[in-house]
Amino acid sequence: MPKLPRNMKRTQVIRAFKRDGWYIRPTKKGKEHAVLVKDGVDAILSIPRHSTIKHGTLNKLIKLAGLTVEEFLNLSK
Repeated sequence: MPKLPRNMKRTQVIRAFKRDGWYIRPTKKGKEHAVLVKDGVDAILSIPRHSTIKHGTLNKLIKLAGLTVEEFLNLSK
């Protein structure tokens, strides 16, 4: 099983989820998180607006999205 990197760039994380069909829900300007939603899925992904996303946070986001680590890493390439 492949391992996640310790930190991953926020833009790379959002790009990977967008490739899986997630899109950014419009929010008020200045919010601290990017909110991603996907049609037909009840989960909401809240990605902090930091330059990098830490390993533990990323792991929880992947599980909420219903992906495996391997699937996510393939989407992030």
